[in-house]
Order: sequence, then C-alpha cells, then structure tokens
Amino acid sequence: MNFAFSEEQEELRKTVRAFLEAKSAETAVREQMETEAGFDKAVWSQMGEQMGLQGLHIPEAYGGSGYSYVELGVVLEEMGRALLCAPYFATVVLAANTLLQSGDEAAKKKYLPGIAAGETIATLAFTEPSGKWDESGITMQASGSGSSFKLNGTKMFVIDGHTADLIIVAAKTGKGVSLFAVDGKASGLTRTALSTMDQTRKQAKLEFKDVAGELIGTEGAGWSVLSSVLDLAAVGLAAEQVGGAQKVLEMAVEYAKVRVQFGRPIGSFQAIKHKCADMLLEVESAKSAAYYGMWCASEMNDELPSVASLAKAYCSEAYFHATAENIQIHGGIGFTWEHPAHLYFKRAKSSELLFGDPTYHRELLAQRIGI
Repeated sequence: MNFAFSEEQEELRKTVRAFLEAKSAETAVREQMETEAGFDKAVWSQMGEQMGLQGLHIPEAYGGSGYSYVELGVVLEEMGRALLCAPYFATVVLAANTLLQSGDEAAKKKYLPGIAAGETIATLAFTEPSGKWDESGITMQASGSGSSFKLNGTKMFVIDGHTADLIIVAAKTGKGVSLFAVDGKASGLTRTALSTMDQTRKQAKLEFKDVAGELIGTEGAGWSVLSSVLDLAAVGLAAEQVGGAQKVLEMAVEYAKVRVQFGRPIGSFQAIKHKCADMLLEVESAKSAAYYGMWCASEMNDELPSVASLAKAYCSEAYFHATAENIQIHGGIGFTWEHPAHLYFKRAKSSELLFGDPTYHRELLAQRIGI
C-alpha cells in the first residue's frame, strides 16, 4: 500500500495553496472574520466556477468532478493552513456528504449540482443546546407524513447556519431520527449568528416554529446516515487541523532562526530546540493519522469509524499543542492581537471541541473496537 501522494495530488495542493495565498492572506482573514457573513462572495464564486473546489468529490452525475476523499483532504489541509474564511466545510463536508450518504436519488439530483457549482451554500444542523454529539442529543420534533413535515425546536452551533441557503436538519419523528431539507429563508425559521471564540468559523442558533421540511432518505434512518457523515467530517477536520499545525510549526521554526537573544538565535537554545522537535514529531504523527483517515474515507471501508475517531482525537491535541507552543516560542509578541498566532490558537481550540473532544472520541474508539 502506497501512502505517497500522486503527482496530480501534489499539483492540486500547489494550485490550491497559490490560490489561498492570494485570496486568504492574513489581511483577508482578519477582514472577513469581522463581517457578519464571514466570507467573501467573490472568492466563494471563484472557488466554485474557476477552481471547481465545491464539486471536487461530488460524482460527475451530479455536476461534480468525481475525485476521491483523498483529494478533498488535500484541499482541506490547505484551507486549514490558510485559515480560509468560507462556508466550505459546512457545504461540502457536512451537507454534500449527508446528501451523498442518504441514498436519496431525488434529493441528490435536486441539491448537489447547486453545491458543486458553488451556487448553493448548505449546512447540517444536528447539535442542540445540550451540546451532545451523539444520537441522544437529537430531541427536536418533526411531525407530518410522506415527504412534507413541520419542524419545531432549536439547533445550536450550526456552522454557517446564518448564511446557508439549504439547511439539512436532523429531527425525530415517530420512527426515529430523520433528515429534512429546509430552505434558509423558510417562514418560521429564526437564525441568529453566535458570538464565538474562533471568529474565522461562524456558527449560528436556529429556531424552528412550524418550519416546512422535506424528508431526505428514509424516515427513521437518519442516524445511520449521520453516523457515517460525522466520521467523514472528523477525517475532514483532521486534515484541516494538520494543515494549521504544519503552518504554526513553520512559523515557530522561522522565528527561532531570526530572533536573536544574548547574541545568538533563540533556536540555538536547547529548550527551544526541544519544543520545535516535539512539535515536528506530533505534526508528522498527526499527518499519518489524517492521511490514513482520508484513504479509509475514500474507500468507505470498515476501518473508517475507528480511524476517524483516532485521527480526530490525535490531530485535535497535536494542533492545539502546536499552536500553544508557537505562542510560547514567539514570547511576548505571540500574545499580541496583531500577531496571527492567536488566530490559529482559537481555531485549534474550537476544532478540538467540534464533533466531540479527544476524550469523547477515545471513548468512541474504545467502543468501536470492542474494548
């Protein structure tokens, strides 16, 4: 088994990195995180129309390019590196994957072409005020029959929920957890942007009062779909975390070379050498976990559930530790608002908690492998 990236994948990485260096520089990130929408519509359109990024892993039958999850992982890694402010994760990793896993041919034909073209911003709303990431956390009610239902309840921490055109909602019917497509402008839906620690990834609170929802897939089979989607999302997030961790490692090493203290670069001091060496070890190990997860996701094999939890737990801790050490190596300047170190630190903390923290995923891993 060869885990090296192919020439085409390396070329994709190079192209995406060049694009993001131009469009998601630190100034652009700071600009977008201050806005309510949280992203640049022109850049989003460019990503869809010129780069084809939104449709990368969507099958050609639905207007996408039909690449594998490995290519998507490469793109997510670069986006994590650049702290891209865009509803990409919500739209492509959460919503598009939910549609693809749902087995609902009509819903796929209806929504995926718009997502692939970059015309539809979509998201998945499943967490509630309880903050639970498992099936027991879904208590929102849906009543109705056939394909039309009415939804009542509240969803919290919905990534890009305040700007999404399409919201896929997990709610309970008499048959169990089911998935519903809701229009972002539906009557009875109140969307409130939340104030979050990580301003580069917007979240929202969604309140539903008799909101019309269209059933996706089979009624009552929503959790089995969601379970796969959350594994795919964990792998996608791990890839993103690896990109950010690699970037802060480079920042720390570069600073250690140029910052002179007591007449010599601080990188020549043993304490700093050890910090950089430990960071390198953790970042490389995180890459191994994330890349293996990407391969499992592209194959959709039996290992995916356990590898997804393993990658999410390890990459979360490696990224957070790398961002903290980066601040330490930078010393006083690393604590300032003007330095980008805090942007990565906040993204790392928020990503660590997203879809369940490392403790939650280690527990899940233990259950999945039968310990």
